[in-house]
Amino acid sequence: MTTATTSLTLRVEGTDETIELTDFRSIVAGYTGRDAQKVQHHIDELAAIGVAPPPQIPMIYPMPDGAVTSTADLTVAGDNTSGEVEPVLIRHHGTFYLGVGSDHTDRTLETVDIGDSKAACPKPISDTVVPVDDWAAFDWDACAMRSTVDGVIYQSGGLSGLRRPDDLWAIVAERLELRDDEDVVCFAGTLPLLNGEFVPGTAWNVELTTPSGESIGHSYTITTKEN
Repeated sequence: MTTATTSLTLRVEGTDETIELTDFRSIVAGYTGRDAQKVQHHIDELAAIGVAPPPQIPMIYPMPDGAVTSTADLTVAGDNTSGEVEPVLIRHHGTFYLGVGSDHTDRTLETVDIGDSKAACPKPISDTVVPVDDWAAFDWDACAMRSTVDGVIYQSGGLSGLRRPDDLWAIVAERLELRDDEDVVCFAGTLPLLNGEFVPGTAWNVELTTPSGESIGHSYTITTKEN
């Protein structure tokens, strides 16, 4: 499934350059943990609250037109939504970039259909990205992420628990039969919640720090649409 999303302009960290994506696939990769036993434990936890197990691991969820955005003020339809910090892998004109975003999700709908629950919410990302020449040489495990909700720390940790980008990208490219010239935005996985519970908060902040000390982030607020 190809989604022709609205234009997205991103600044390249440390330069005066920008990249503009105007026709690209946007996807969320789920169950991207590197440890198969931990992934299965997470699946079992979700099953206990009514979330069906995935047919594939990892799962690839295509997002609808206009889902990915770097704006700060977002509106959702449900009153039980929450975000999760994620590294974002971006390919534009054959060059890779690393961003950070939030897989904002409708938690009520998640118990019915995970793909629909993700597609029901915007997918905010940083408006700044870091260029990556070679994922195989990139020190993924030395990256760190954190998120806060309404000023309270929500997630924090390194990326060593997530599939490496070169591994995940090979799966994504094969599953979606990507052409070499296609632009793609891929949310690549998240960290455990520090308190173990989703928080339907209002003000969110996500941050990612690279091995070289570059820090990129994004803040956004959520408003619930009145019926």
